[in-house]
Amino acid sequence: MLIILGAVIVVFSVLTGYTLHGGHLAILWQPYEIIIIGGAAFGGFLISNPGKVIKQVGKTVPSLFKGTVYSKAIYMELLAMLYELFYKAQREGLLAIESDVDDPDNSELFQKYPKVMAQHEAMTFLTDYLRLMVGGSMNPHELENLMDLELETLHQEEEMPATALNNVADAMPGFGIIAALLGITVAMGVIDGPVAHIGELVAAALVGTFLGILAGYAFIGPMATAMEHRARERAKFLEIIKVTIMAILNGYKPVLAVEFGRKVMYENERPSFQELEDHVKGK
Repeated sequence: MLIILGAVIVVFSVLTGYTLHGGHLAILWQPYEIIIIGGAAFGGFLISNPGKVIKQVGKTVPSLFKGTVYSKAIYMELLAMLYELFYKAQREGLLAIESDVDDPDNSELFQKYPKVMAQHEAMTFLTDYLRLMVGGSMNPHELENLMDLELETLHQEEEMPATALNNVADAMPGFGIIAALLGITVAMGVIDGPVAHIGELVAAALVGTFLGILAGYAFIGPMATAMEHRARERAKFLEIIKVTIMAILNGYKPVLAVEFGRKVMYENERPSFQELEDHVKGK
């Protein structure tokens, strides 16, 4: 929603300021310039990125319009799930959660937390390390190092779409200049024609520069930044799981382990100590 609101504000501000300055909106409609800029940008994007990154961008951009799922509610649900999971393991032994870990889709425990279950990446991360814990073949330091390596790899992978889009944003002014130069070339071809016609061609060429700069700095660049924020939120969600698991492996009780997870949350979503305790015990 904020992306749509921001785009509306950009378009309204630019067009209103332009018309108040005496500009005519019809001049801004230059489909040839749009084809040159858009086609060159898309072609450069395809040349510079592997197929998996292109698919990631195509998947990530639409999700930005839906808003983030990483609200306080889902963090509370995650910590409540971890508390219940490790409380069961503490009370009955790690083998008691083996069936939940092996088949989370049919686990009564996991099914209580649909918002977390919908985060497939996080569930895979959690269940993979729970299997290693149940197996008991790794010490905490080895497990922590492995988690850190995986989190770093996942974060690098999730930043690829944002980097690809940022590169397009940086190139957009240049594509606008290309469109402008081609427009000026057309104008020079009819230099002996009517002055008014030449003026129209030059204006059309300048619109190309305007569109390239506007698209790069007001739309594509901000969307890339929004992708980066979304990647950091996903990384934080996984980091909470990691910190809670490590607290359990270091001998802390579940109620204190989820407090470790609470401490690494962003302040805007972080519940108070008492709020979290009441919530997880209530669950």
